[in-house]
Amino acid sequence: MKKNTKISLIAVIVLVIAGLFFYPRMEMFQGDSADASEQGASGTAAPLPVNVVEVKAERLENNINITGTIIPNEMVSLRPEISGLVERISFREGEFVKKGTPLLYLNDDELTAQADRLNYIKKLYEDQENRQRQLLDREAISQEEYDIVLNQFNTNLADIQLIDAQLRKTVIRAPFDGVLGLRQVSEGSFISSADPIVSVVNIDPIKLEFSVPERYANKVKTGSEVVFSSNAVEGEAIGRVYAIEPNIDAATRTLKIRADSPNRQRQYLPGMFVRVSLNLDVEENALLVPAESLIPELEGYKVFVVRDGLVEEAKVTIGTRTERKVQILDGLREGDHVLTTGVLQVRTGMAVNATKIN
Repeated sequence: MKKNTKISLIAVIVLVIAGLFFYPRMEMFQGDSADASEQGASGTAAPLPVNVVEVKAERLENNINITGTIIPNEMVSLRPEISGLVERISFREGEFVKKGTPLLYLNDDELTAQADRLNYIKKLYEDQENRQRQLLDREAISQEEYDIVLNQFNTNLADIQLIDAQLRKTVIRAPFDGVLGLRQVSEGSFISSADPIVSVVNIDPIKLEFSVPERYANKVKTGSEVVFSSNAVEGEAIGRVYAIEPNIDAATRTLKIRADSPNRQRQYLPGMFVRVSLNLDVEENALLVPAESLIPELEGYKVFVVRDGLVEEAKVTIGTRTERKVQILDGLREGDHVLTTGVLQVRTGMAVNATKIN
């Protein structure tokens, strides 16, 4: 009896330990079964929240951003055409001058004396020519004798014109409207055609010189608008393309372009570095989607659209890219709702909770 009692006690202890071990697992199993049953009763998992944008026709400006340099409208370093002694300087450095303004005078004493001598001789030759013409009219002299006197008179006139041209060169004038630079000569110095006097710079309008990659060569047109800015000047200015180089630079594979812009305040100076935005073309009714909506594939691109709360895949053909958007040429229509978030998590046919954003 004692032995049977001992065996019974051991059996009870074993059953208690087994119950303590299996009971929590049974509860977990029952809980999982209950959750599964509850989920099955309610349907599928909750829809994934995503953001979408509505595809609309927008104005698309195809701009490229490049760097350029300001160059003057006109610039020249004045030098004399003849050698001479600087007699008088009539300009101040940095001032604005009009075309034709006298800037410097060379000594012209010798040329003036030669001009006076030729003018005195002119009177003599003119009188001789008149008398000889009268004699020729009366046939008192031959045609040859008259021609000799006439030739002397014409030669004298040519010499006078030559001296007058030399005298005009003793006065250095501004070739166009512009601002004068720093003076390089002084009164009393002897200068020749190799010696610079002063630079004259016209900066209204100002010119911009820049280059674009060759792939854009056929898109740049005369009259295209450019927007440019500089660190030295607040705000932006607008210019227009007026000249295009007729060939591609073989070393850089770029096309050189020039544009001009009004510069009445003379804020932009030659040599300045500028940032240029060039408008290549404009499309009024382009379909654009955010760049983050586009998914690259081996054979092209795709986007996800939401129709009736379900996700659908759309193969698209892209066009122009801007900083934040991409043009869609084919594959979407106006009014479609394109995903901007969750593009890596969704699958075709998945239910989503879409929130429309602007």
